[in-house]
Amino acid sequence: MSASSLSASLRPKPRYVQLATTLIQEIESGRYPVGVLLPTEFELCDQFGVSRFTVREAIKLLVQQGIITRQAGVGSRVQAAPVSIRYTQTMSGLEDLQQYADQTTLVIDRQEILGLTESLAQRLQVSARETWLQIEGLRFASNANLPICHTAVYIAPRFRSVSGIQMRTQRPIYAILEEAFGFKIKRVEQEISALTLSTKMAQRLKTKPRAPGLWVCRRYYDERGDLIEQAENTHPADRFTYKEVFQRDVTSR
Repeated sequence: MSASSLSASLRPKPRYVQLATTLIQEIESGRYPVGVLLPTEFELCDQFGVSRFTVREAIKLLVQQGIITRQAGVGSRVQAAPVSIRYTQTMSGLEDLQQYADQTTLVIDRQEILGLTESLAQRLQVSARETWLQIEGLRFASNANLPICHTAVYIAPRFRSVSGIQMRTQRPIYAILEEAFGFKIKRVEQEISALTLSTKMAQRLKTKPRAPGLWVCRRYYDERGDLIEQAENTHPADRFTYKEVFQRDVTSR
């Protein structure tokens, strides 16, 4: 393993994610049973030696996962054991794609250089004569036994010799390509569609056939406008929430 890949693999998660993970494990162990109140924000700050912002963000993650509820003047109450695996992705810029990878793990079960079918070539908007590298696997949120999505990544032919993509990775594939081939992603396009899961896809995701799902496709382009990578994520509807933040610049006149 190179020094750069080692440093990437050791990159720490945000503190609030680490705190949320600890609280989930303590709820699972019975330290905080269903129905009891968690310590107050100030008490958690003192116990863990972290800021109030870190505590609030950790609590927010637990609320999003349906593990606790919050009530003004009462506190944070454990409402369920950590069985919910819904992952919420908040997007406000390209840096949030990095955070998505940091907070989830892609378990790769197949890498293959393949000739394109007509339908796949049409999705990629390239010639069917080209041969692309396909990487396929399941993505898991922290402490989740069920996958949040099936991922299929298609990498352009001139990058198909890329190495350093492990069977389990928390690094974005595009970041590995940037490092290996010396370029920068300039633009990312995202497309989101609702669908029903096929029997085969439902089996992979361990859910019911014909269950509602969400297809999220991201296309990564370099400085010249060439498509470098296309990542297609298929989520069961009950395991993923997408939230985007829009901010208006207000300048004084």
